[in-house]
Amino acid sequence: METILEQQRRYHEERERLVKLMVDEYATKKASERERILSEHRLKSLLEMYVGATTSLRELYEDKDGERKTEVAALSGPNEFSEFYSRLKQIKDFYKKHPNEVSVPLQVEFDELSKVYTGTSADVDCASLLVEFSDEEGFGRYLDLHECYNMFLNLRNVEKSDYITYLMTFDHVFDIPKERKNMEYKRYIETLINYLHSFVSRVRPLLDLDAEMGQVLMNFEQQWQVGQFPGWPKEQESAMTHSGAHLDLSAFSSPEELASLGLDRLKSALMALGIKCGGTLEERAQRLFSTKGKRNIDASLMAKKNAGRQNTRDAARNYEIATLEAQLYRYAELVSEHRSATKENVQRKQARTDGEREDSDAEASESEVEDDDADDVPYNPKNLPLGWDGKPIPYWLYKLHGLNISYNCEICGNYTYKGPKAFQRHFAEWRHAHGMRCLGIPNTAHFANVTQIEDAITLWEKLKTQKQGERWIPEQEEEFEDSQGNVVNKKTFEDLKRQGLL
Repeated sequence: METILEQQRRYHEERERLVKLMVDEYATKKASERERILSEHRLKSLLEMYVGATTSLRELYEDKDGERKTEVAALSGPNEFSEFYSRLKQIKDFYKKHPNEVSVPLQVEFDELSKVYTGTSADVDCASLLVEFSDEEGFGRYLDLHECYNMFLNLRNVEKSDYITYLMTFDHVFDIPKERKNMEYKRYIETLINYLHSFVSRVRPLLDLDAEMGQVLMNFEQQWQVGQFPGWPKEQESAMTHSGAHLDLSAFSSPEELASLGLDRLKSALMALGIKCGGTLEERAQRLFSTKGKRNIDASLMAKKNAGRQNTRDAARNYEIATLEAQLYRYAELVSEHRSATKENVQRKQARTDGEREDSDAEASESEVEDDDADDVPYNPKNLPLGWDGKPIPYWLYKLHGLNISYNCEICGNYTYKGPKAFQRHFAEWRHAHGMRCLGIPNTAHFANVTQIEDAITLWEKLKTQKQGERWIPEQEEEFEDSQGNVVNKKTFEDLKRQGLL
């Protein structure tokens, strides 16, 4: 029943409403990384719908079958009223045959669409509808490279490392010699790139990865042509590489003298003669010396003709592997922040016990929405201390430990301690001991609970006076006995002795 012009009107309205939804979605403030990812996926879905509606509308305007032109001519011709009443009659006849038919307005469809894409629909899980992450990925915060790591461990002739080291060096493929980059290595790189492509497309859905990779391939071609691509030095395009360089054997009297030239020079000389150039240094020298003075070379020594074809296949394979490595470098740049966060997360998990890991996983599964931004300040209207998880401790625990009571210590530089437990413990800590040392007072048990400088000095003077009175004085307390049996103190005895009275 829908005419061409009505379809065009509907597509125009749909595009305008989609633009309104995208603007509202973009203007909404995102409280966490989870909300940002979901918002970008919603924007991507709306953008795809907008592009689809625009494509359909363009096809209607192009009017390749001429139906739109015919309809416009019928409505604007001399019998426009007859055409109008004819269409009105068709509509009435349709509803007479279908009396219970309900026409759902486009506004209702977009209201339901808004609920789904804003996550307010009760019967739709918005997160699972738009994007899915594994438990290890933590909804886009961390990488899950365990499968790629297992493939890396199974590669031959490659230095193995632990998972944390692998996280920070998985893109250092330029350190691997090109002779070890075989088909197994190529499959590993493809698996790694496929995962990184999937992860980036889920974390940053609005990023045009095709354009990014197109730019990467352009830069790669330029570097490959001049031999500046990391890990793949350009082979010398010279006669020595393809056809070799002849060597005058008349100056050599034994294979041992030829061996002194080295592997590369012997290989070049063998290639110039079309002889097999493989083997050890001694074998190459013996093979080359056997041709000295001979015009006809033994056919068993000649290289196979398909060697050039094999070199061509190897060059094509190396080019494909290098192309994959160029893409890997770009993907590694895109996930650099996630890689650092993954390393910290793995180290934190390894430092926990089994019970702590289970508790952490249970808490993560129970919480529906997690605040992923570490810079956000948690809601803490009563200014409660933060616990080990970075969240405010319960208020009843705050009151139980007396953390609402503040203690000020002048000796510690007017430092404030929360709760009696922290206050009592601080007398044995370095800050209080340093303050007492600056005052010249020993930090003994006599000064427990003393926080004022004046009180500490007064108490110290009192203690010194008491110690002075309790100290043993030899002149007054040491006793001597004279010849007559009289007992006197040391001072009196020495005075009498000097006077000659004893």
